[in-house]
Amino acid sequence: MHTGDRSQLDEAGYLRITGRVKDIFKTSKGKYVAPAPIEGKIAKTHWVEQVCLMGSNLDQPLALVELSPAARQQPRELLGQSLAEHLHAVNQRLEAHERVSHFYLVSEAWTVDNGSMTPTMKIRRNVLEMRYAEVIAGLPGEQVIVWED
Repeated sequence: MHTGDRSQLDEAGYLRITGRVKDIFKTSKGKYVAPAPIEGKIAKTHWVEQVCLMGSNLDQPLALVELSPAARQQPRELLGQSLAEHLHAVNQRLEAHERVSHFYLVSEAWTVDNGSMTPTMKIRRNVLEMRYAEVIAGLPGEQVIVWED
């Protein structure tokens, strides 16, 4: 049966859906990354409204992050520190080629109206890749939390 879903069998023999085949990307190091499980880990904080992992032809994946309304009310310095700690914690549970290099905090919400989401509220990864291509290429190496101003 071909559904377009990527899956794996766990130790107990249960089938677990890990993402969509078309969403998987290959880093510049030749490693394949399934973004959905990593996005799920990143989204497990009340500071994150939505997240989209990018990494096609990059050394390491990075995450575009739309902040939650609660996060937008926080002082930037404290929020940045909290997000950096969260990124570090997430990365400790990932394989080396899956580790996220940056959180790029977007200023505009992703909506159907601006083309970032489908009518069924799924992120349009290809649209975001094109929209943020120049930014992604020029991200500073030493700064892990980067704000779009």
